[in-house]
Amino acid sequence: MITSNFTPEKVKLLNRVLIVGAGKSGLASVKLLKKQGKEVIINDIKKEGEIPDAIELFNKLGIDYVLGQHPENLLSKIDFIIVSPGVSPQIPLLKLATMNNIPVIGEFEYAYYFTQSPIIAVTGTNGKTTVTSWIHHTLKELGFSSVLAGNNDTPLSEVIAENIQRDWIVAELSSYQLEYCYYFHPHVAVVLNVTPDHITRHPTMQEYANVKSRIFHNQGENDYAVINKDDEWVSSMSIPPSVNKYYFSLNQKVSPGAWIEIRDKRYIWFDETILDSVDGLPLKGMHNLSNALAVLTSVNVVYKQPARVLNAMSSFKGVPHRIEFLGSKNNVEFYNDSKSTNVESLRVALESFQQPIVLIAGGRGKGSSYLPLRSLIQEKVYFLVTIGEDAENIEKAFSDLVRTERVTTMEEAVKVAWKNAIPQSVILLSPACASFDMYSNYEARGDHFRECVQKLLAEEL
Repeated sequence: MITSNFTPEKVKLLNRVLIVGAGKSGLASVKLLKKQGKEVIINDIKKEGEIPDAIELFNKLGIDYVLGQHPENLLSKIDFIIVSPGVSPQIPLLKLATMNNIPVIGEFEYAYYFTQSPIIAVTGTNGKTTVTSWIHHTLKELGFSSVLAGNNDTPLSEVIAENIQRDWIVAELSSYQLEYCYYFHPHVAVVLNVTPDHITRHPTMQEYANVKSRIFHNQGENDYAVINKDDEWVSSMSIPPSVNKYYFSLNQKVSPGAWIEIRDKRYIWFDETILDSVDGLPLKGMHNLSNALAVLTSVNVVYKQPARVLNAMSSFKGVPHRIEFLGSKNNVEFYNDSKSTNVESLRVALESFQQPIVLIAGGRGKGSSYLPLRSLIQEKVYFLVTIGEDAENIEKAFSDLVRTERVTTMEEAVKVAWKNAIPQSVILLSPACASFDMYSNYEARGDHFRECVQKLLAEEL
């Protein structure tokens, strides 16, 4: 159990709420809280002109708001605080609230107090959205009602406000959300991997892994932990001893759980039962084979028929912005991997292709070194297009290995990549950086790349 100065029952009885952060999860909290009849104040560091849509909603609902700063005198007007995941716990307002025993909880945590459906929860540095979407798809194929929530664009508050009973909620959780969770208790908890990311928020790998492990802390004897046996950070996480532990691995036999055996080809096993070769899986790349094992294990712990689960998985089409195939022209394929916001996700993308790669990379760097990718860049990439704030650092890491050209717009990036492409090659957007220097989010970046590619594909040969 994670220690806190409150209980869910106490929080439910409190009436005056301060929401810190007016992004998507903050706005979802506003709607849920107003539906519950709470008194709401919302606070954001942004100024009024930066969030016009939010201001329109506040005025419509009669919500008081304070913008441009986090004044500490707000604490005298409220009983508890709900924090959006992008807000650092280190801001003075939140630290002072904690010192004064005012409950500070996340949007996801608060919404969880009102859930009636069991939850399959997934976290990890990379692969979360693919795995949650794949689990959701598989459950529906098996006849369950399911809804996605969390870090994948639909805040849990929005799902709870709908007041529709489902068989399952499939939740994607980032470390930012888990940092503000105290009583969250999923029936199935999955950790995919832990690699360097968000070092400004979690300065050490141990601290980052500890936050990820919070997904397990409230589980008990009727719950399931699904663990990547190939990841040493995940394998060494502290899990309550009574929890039912399941595993998945590309490299070793595991039990209970899903694993791969190599014969004439790769075969998928669950415990002592061979199921099928990997040829029937819909997504390419070793990272997606690991994702598939995570999905198979997560769904099978509640369905208990692995062959049927695997069959239901086969019709999944993938999700946008994750090595998403956009089309081909003159035997050159285009892939959108805008979700690649760190060095590890770029490594995964590069390892997914056998063809020569024209790589488009760059954006707002996260402070991680690109040097661990030097040998892979030399092996896989024959032309590099750099873009965004961290273009210079990427060039410093790789320009002695591969021809490089810097651009300032996505349109220019696609044109330069196409100019340097050769038959049987791949043009890959996999930035290894955040998008916020040029775009509101990675989806907007990927959508713009898709538009540029579609325009190119539509041009006459």
